[in-house]
Amino acid sequence: MMMNMRGELLIMLGMAVIFLGFLMIFIGTIMSASSGEADVEGGGIIMIGPIPIVFGTSRGAMIAMILAIILMVLWIAGALLGRRM
Repeated sequence: MMMNMRGELLIMLGMAVIFLGFLMIFIGTIMSASSGEADVEGGGIIMIGPIPIVFGTSRGAMIAMILAIILMVLWIAGALLGRRM
């Protein structure tokens, strides 16, 4: 019974964090548009299993790509070490 309540709490917390992220993006967009001059840059990373897909128009995309490669190596190493145990 207690485990079910904990799972529901985690789901609600996750939904709240996602909503907060959308709200922050919306507020940032409004603030950027109201300042008049805006330099738009963007990027992101999508991890499909161990395979990273990185896209972007800024230096941050390069950093995201390096972090994605590190995560991919750690994921593969963890999978191989977990298989041996």
